[in-house]
Amino acid sequence: MQKFLLTIDRFNTWIGQLFGWLVLALTLFVTYEVFSRYALGNPHAWSFDAMNMMYGGLFMMAGAYTLSKNGHVRGDVLYGFFPPRLQAGLDLTLYILFFFPGVIALVWAGYTYAAESWMINEHSTITADGPPIYPFKAIIPLAGIALLFQGFVEVVYCVKCLKQGYWTKREEDVEEVNVEKLRELVHVDTEEINTLDGIAVEQEKGKQP
Repeated sequence: MQKFLLTIDRFNTWIGQLFGWLVLALTLFVTYEVFSRYALGNPHAWSFDAMNMMYGGLFMMAGAYTLSKNGHVRGDVLYGFFPPRLQAGLDLTLYILFFFPGVIALVWAGYTYAAESWMINEHSTITADGPPIYPFKAIIPLAGIALLFQGFVEVVYCVKCLKQGYWTKREEDVEEVNVEKLRELVHVDTEEINTLDGIAVEQEKGKQP
């Protein structure tokens, strides 16, 4: 079971990092379009649609990755003060009541939406001769399926936390900054940091009138 959970985590991490490159592509594309429009006097009518689809694809496919890294914004400011078992109980309840029904509806509606778009060979009507948007709409159910599988993983971790009383450590994202490893690389000791902090505080106190 643990191997299966880690496989889903790794897959959604890979998907999130892959689509993360769209940030760079979108930045370069916008820069080029601005240059082409104002410096060369040659705007492209399809650029707005392309930008929308690139951003939309990034936003949708990053959902499962963000969930796996616990990166979504929480509305409850008290959640962090709760013990692990209470946190897991709340998460499990919310997953069952709201998350799964909403994501299943997203997958179902997204599939219907994408299938109709493919059948009619849909193109954008925002601009003249708009680009095809059926590949973009196909991302909707795919993003929902990835989110659904990641939700299953989160539920299993909630159940494990309820049994054990603590959260199981997740696999680290290689792109995240590991402070402890960073300290080892630059040969900085925690004691030295605390000493320097103390000196800085004393200096600030000495500057105050």
